[in-house]
Amino acid sequence: MTQENTSRPSELGPLEPGTRQRAQLSIRIADIAWTALSVIAALWMILATVDAVRGTGSWAYSVVALALLTIGLTMRIVGIRRRGRTHL
Repeated sequence: MTQENTSRPSELGPLEPGTRQRAQLSIRIADIAWTALSVIAALWMILATVDAVRGTGSWAYSVVALALLTIGLTMRIVGIRRRGRTHL
């Protein structure tokens, strides 16, 4: 069997240095990371609050989770606004 070497362009385009897709890559990775942090902090806050209400956990965990969620969402919003200003 021979393997054909067909070069089909991908939907993303080339990720070579200097291309638009390469410049957007770090922005997309940062968006994914801040979104993941926000989701994890939100789940942690919900679980910690449920445990505190049941009496099996401490309210301190809920407060820390809420602080991390606030920081994560704030950084995500700041990043989106900053990106909007630089691309105008």
